[in-house]
Amino acid sequence: MSDDENENKPHNDPQLAGKIKDSARQIWLAGLGAYTKAEEDAGRFFERLVQEGEQLEDKTRGVVEKQIKTVEDRVGDVRERATGTWDKLEHMFDQRVSGALRRLGIHRREEIDALEHRIEALEAELRRLRGDIGDDSEE
Repeated sequence: MSDDENENKPHNDPQLAGKIKDSARQIWLAGLGAYTKAEEDAGRFFERLVQEGEQLEDKTRGVVEKQIKTVEDRVGDVRERATGTWDKLEHMFDQRVSGALRRLGIHRREEIDALEHRIEALEAELRRLRGDIGDDSEE
């Protein structure tokens, strides 16, 4: 092999080696630049995401509070209706039980109390009348 052939080979070409070295350096620098840019962009991107999240939280907080209020109102309405329905059922049950007890000859406590008051009033009237009669016979 001659020196001319050796010089024409790429690994012996000083210009080609310099170009490869420059290209490799440029690739390395481009990578570093891309990394730095990505790091900066990631920081700004993260900050932007936080700001958007805060805005979304503010918007949704109002909507969620409205929904909670609506649900509470509905629960209150249902509770009132259920209480009213329960009261009606309880009243109907009391009436039916009272009717059944009356048919069996058993009276409600209120009726017995009313009868006791009437008896006490009659007894008081009798005592008064007897007192009046007793007073007349002694004179």
